[in-house]
Amino acid sequence: MTQLTANDLKVRGIAAIESVLINHTEATISVRGKDRFVVMDMAQYHYLRECELEAALMQSKADVAAGRAVQESAQDHMARLDALLNDTSAH
Repeated sequence: MTQLTANDLKVRGIAAIESVLINHTEATISVRGKDRFVVMDMAQYHYLRECELEAALMQSKADVAAGRAVQESAQDHMARLDALLNDTSAH
């Protein structure tokens, strides 16, 4: 990952980002010598977001398979939540 400084952005603006993203998928922006931000092309962002959602789906499927999830109708779910609230308020 390539690094840009806040000063690069101040002087060159978006052109600084565009020049880095021609050859790299992302770049860090440092402020006062510390990495603070990451910039990337929208296609890269959408790819990473899709990977994140796919990982969440896989985790959810694993939870269901391992019995760590409850499968019920919306009506049953609301009844269970009401029962939990009533149990909590009784204490």
